[in-house]
Amino acid sequence: MKNQQIMKKLIVLVTAIVCSLHSSSAQSNAQSIGADMIVFNAKIATGSLTKPEASALAVKRGKIYAVGTDDEIMGLKGKSTNIIDAGGKRLIPGINDAHTHILNERSFNYNVRWEGVPTLKRALEMLEEQAKRTPEGQWVKVIGGWSPYQFEENRLPTIEEIKKAVPNRPAIVQYAYNRAFLNEKAMKAFGVGTDRFPALPGTVFEKDKKGNYTGVVEGYTFTFISLESMVPQPSNEEQLSSITNAIHQMNSFGVTSAVDGASLIGFPQGHTQIQQLAKENRLNVRMPFIDLQFGDPTSASLVDAEIKAVTRKSPISAGENLHPTMAHGHEYEGAGELLREALHDHENFDRPEVIIDGEVMRRYIKEDISKLVEKGIPFRMHISYNENITPFLDALEAIDQKTPFDGLRWSIEHAETIDLDNVARVKKLGGGIALDMKMAMHGDSFIKTHGLEKASRTPRLRQLYDSGVPLTMSTDAFRVSSYNPWIGISWMTTGKTVSGTEILAKDNRLTRTEALKLLTVGPTWFEDQEGEMGKIIPGHLADFVLLNKDYFTVPDEEIKTISSVLTVVDGRVVFGAEAYKELSPKLPETLPKWSPVNYYGGYYNMKNQ
Repeated sequence: MKNQQIMKKLIVLVTAIVCSLHSSSAQSNAQSIGADMIVFNAKIATGSLTKPEASALAVKRGKIYAVGTDDEIMGLKGKSTNIIDAGGKRLIPGINDAHTHILNERSFNYNVRWEGVPTLKRALEMLEEQAKRTPEGQWVKVIGGWSPYQFEENRLPTIEEIKKAVPNRPAIVQYAYNRAFLNEKAMKAFGVGTDRFPALPGTVFEKDKKGNYTGVVEGYTFTFISLESMVPQPSNEEQLSSITNAIHQMNSFGVTSAVDGASLIGFPQGHTQIQQLAKENRLNVRMPFIDLQFGDPTSASLVDAEIKAVTRKSPISAGENLHPTMAHGHEYEGAGELLREALHDHENFDRPEVIIDGEVMRRYIKEDISKLVEKGIPFRMHISYNENITPFLDALEAIDQKTPFDGLRWSIEHAETIDLDNVARVKKLGGGIALDMKMAMHGDSFIKTHGLEKASRTPRLRQLYDSGVPLTMSTDAFRVSSYNPWIGISWMTTGKTVSGTEILAKDNRLTRTEALKLLTVGPTWFEDQEGEMGKIIPGHLADFVLLNKDYFTVPDEEIKTISSVLTVVDGRVVFGAEAYKELSPKLPETLPKWSPVNYYGGYYNMKNQ
């Protein structure tokens, strides 16, 4: 009898415990049931052949977990679901810029941005206004990202116009990596005409009839990079503010992922700001990166310096993600884009092609890339012209015969004039081709230098797309091109440059769906992220964009005016405009207070976004 009573008490106790656990579990499940975010009433272009269109999507733990009709998806809402009405707008996968240079924008806030400015008259007015607010000891600067062909005047400024606009401070206005305009104070500070000026090979100083320097300097990449190191540098706080604003500007056009194409200051020192943003969960773009180690006097080459950096100084392996919470948030993707200074074929379309001696190319590539292949380090190589691509591939084929790449990711960056034979060779070797949109910005210069016939096939866009080689389109911002990807998308589909010049042959253009694919699905091969990004399908990362205009139906001339009204990265709203402005995270104060960004914003007429 006593044993029966004990058993009854045990049964009651166990039942109570089980019920308590069940109740606790039920409460926990109730909290986890339901989507974190639902977007409905949208025109969703999923990028998937299985379900090309939908009207709603649901997000859970940073991933898309359901796509369908409004009724289907709204049935997944929970008590804490963030529900967003898309208002019938077009929604696309996030833009993935496979080659840009975020980390070199530490001085973003110091620069007057001419991106999108419609007239040279207004551009010069901005200089004049900024000169009045720039404090003593600082410069007035415009550093790339614009094109003279975007202006109604369809021309570069004159040096006289620059000097008139900025009489009281040193001023530099830089056009891509082609040309710089310096006022008198800037010429004196740089030491024009003296040994202090970095007059690297290819540098040309314009002189007037009396033999005096005018302030116009033409050259190649390294000359202008050197000049950037000779002007006042931002504080650590200003650098962080600059990088934050640069990323925000990219978000405003729907960019959700961007491969940094190598910082002038290598890993890890050059990544301080990104690491801080990641730690504070304020990195609002996925940022895989390739690395370049300039300035290591103890290494015989850039490749030797890179191997030393990632194997000894700051060990990191290809594909390793340094972001504490976000997939592919800050991920090492290998070496590049410059592997040796002597092999850099500068893409100055105002000048003829820079052709590297074939034997020099073969010798150095065999020497350098053999080391990377043996270490299992992916690589990317900047090569613009087909004449240089041929000996480069000669060397790669020789390396592959001796030490097979065996799936190692590698790519040619830019490849403006690559021919079909070399495309086939790249494909056979397991490589990819990362194009860029410089022809959209500077194609008019290319026509003047090389002729319209060649320009109409530069690059061979239709044949490249149809070849099946891994292919992507990128901006190559922020110097040689704009960070606005829609300029490139417009050029690929309409064939027109920013000036309106019809440059791409009609049979060398892409459909709107194909062009978008090169900036969504295409980049994932280069980042080794296929099956994770680029589409609005269950299981893919929750990166997507709500557009201000319907990309698939707007007139051709409006494509380049498209921007985002809502950008979501990793299931978080990182940018909002118009009806979604209140959803956008508040940006920290822009530093310094006199920054042009505080007065003009970044891209023209987007200050309040």
